[in-house]
Amino acid sequence: MLGLEPEDLDGHSIEELSDYLDAGRRPPNRAIDESARCQNALDALERLRNITPALLASDLAAEPEPQESWIQGILGSIALDARAGRRIPITATIADADLGITEGAVRGLIRAAESSLPGVVVGRCTLDGDVTEPGAEIRVSVELSVPYGADIPETVDRLRGEITQRIAAHTTLNLSGVDVAVQDVQYAPNRSEERL
Repeated sequence: MLGLEPEDLDGHSIEELSDYLDAGRRPPNRAIDESARCQNALDALERLRNITPALLASDLAAEPEPQESWIQGILGSIALDARAGRRIPITATIADADLGITEGAVRGLIRAAESSLPGVVVGRCTLDGDVTEPGAEIRVSVELSVPYGADIPETVDRLRGEITQRIAAHTTLNLSGVDVAVQDVQYAPNRSEERL
């Protein structure tokens, strides 16, 4: 970005200046303190940090109340995830080992895949198939909410890949597919729309 590259900030990056500001400008860094460009950038960062809480409060106030049915659906899904559910065996190479993971734990790791996609909220999550039978094919089905403006096909593909990787890393389930249904789009008005 123009004005934020190290060559624009006398050899310092905006991340370095942000860290310096986080540390309360301690210990003093003479190269930064004597650079007019760095001082301008630090002042701008400080102003931005001062108005951020007010902007967040304004955004929350402008946000429409979520539909009660959608909230109840999410709470119901969380309650379902909290239950252990079926025991899923984990194939082990050690003789006489009896390893397993609960269905609730698998749903938890599937739900955690949303953390790799900002703004995405995973709602209902189910494991279809006989998860208690080693080697049996299973399908994962998830419902999700995406932020307004997100590229939905790309978001779905990325989430599907993230879920597949997590299942492979933490279980020995024979995953035949991941079905993703977008149930909601979260809309947040931007600044120009609010002024109209």
